Amino acid sequence: MFTYNTKGTCSRQIIFEVDSENKIHSVKFIGGCGGNLQGISRLVEGKPIDEVESTLKGIKCRNNTSCPDQLANAVKAYREREPKQPRQ
Repeated sequence: MFTYNTKGTCSRQIIFEVDSENKIHSVKFIGGCGGNLQGISRLVEGKPIDEVESTLKGIKCRNNTSCPDQLANAVKAYREREPKQPRQ
């Protein structure tokens, strides 16, 4: 599990897992608009993290960011934190 503390959104935290094929799973937002965030979580389930980041990066709501944009930032933080895994 990876935990990211959001900035500038109603949600306070994003928790998710990434599998050995760099696909995102079990995305959970803490706080924020429940229905919308459940929808985002379901839409990104099983997607490659690079696709999630490129699709959601730059979506604005207030404070020049949004929950989808924060998920893109969380994925970027995950990639920068984790050592590169060899692809099989």
